[in-house]
Amino acid sequence: MSTIAKTVVATGASSGIGFEAIKQLLAQSQPYNFILGARDIKTTTDAYNGLKYDNSKHTLTILPLELTNMKSVKSFAQQTLEKLSGSPIDYLMLNAATAMSKKVSEKGPYGSKWIEPYLVNHLSQHYLLHLLRPKLEQSKTRIVVVSSAVVRMVKDPNTLENDMLAAQETDINAYAPSKFIQLLNAHWWRRQLKGICQVVAVSPGLVPNTGLTRGSDFKIPDNVPDAKSVPEGGKSVLNAFTRDDIPEDPEQIFLTSWGEWWPKDVYELTLDKNLQDKWSPSKEDIEKEEGVDV
Repeated sequence: MSTIAKTVVATGASSGIGFEAIKQLLAQSQPYNFILGARDIKTTTDAYNGLKYDNSKHTLTILPLELTNMKSVKSFAQQTLEKLSGSPIDYLMLNAATAMSKKVSEKGPYGSKWIEPYLVNHLSQHYLLHLLRPKLEQSKTRIVVVSSAVVRMVKDPNTLENDMLAAQETDINAYAPSKFIQLLNAHWWRRQLKGICQVVAVSPGLVPNTGLTRGSDFKIPDNVPDAKSVPEGGKSVLNAFTRDDIPEDPEQIFLTSWGEWWPKDVYELTLDKNLQDKWSPSKEDIEKEEGVDV
């Protein structure tokens, strides 16, 4: 008797940890149906073809997705839903991220008022959740948000808006505040989907040799103590797919790279519901602000 294929929809699976996570799933006996968003379709397709996975067992669809452009996010969501038809989404992996430093200019990508790390690391994937929400609720999808321990570096959430606005002249590395906002949003979605979908945030650990720091002045040295390999990072992310020992406290949603559930005091500032609400705009507000045709 054949095993029913599980469907994974993912961002950030073209290279690095996301690619490694999908690679590890392709090696399993469990069949999977993958729908992946990618900026560079050809390069991503070539990379997966190079794995020589069993395509009689697994199906893999790569769709165009530019996360700095909300129109592209909307198109990706529409194409994903058309491809799925009546099939469920078992897992949604939100892994896309950039560690690009803030660049001072009047406008961000595609005329947005926000900088690229905010659009990629948070707003686009929040918008994607809005667009897929009916299917996610119907499917009782597990939503895996790939977070980072750098959220602890944010000490004053009052600076977040200036940090994320393109026109504000602040000299920062935008990764930590954008990932802080992403974790705020994970809590917001956990509240919205309570009792329907499981939302898990996970840190893959400090992993050198990925594409995360592309476009940034910051580089992760290879000899950092406790650094993880790319395969270890992928395994940590996949751990969040299957863990069934979810803490009873609904705010304790963060799984560490060493396999423990972080105590809430580590990310206490992200538990502010007013902040969660502020940084989780409605679908309509996003479309109006980013110029998406309804």
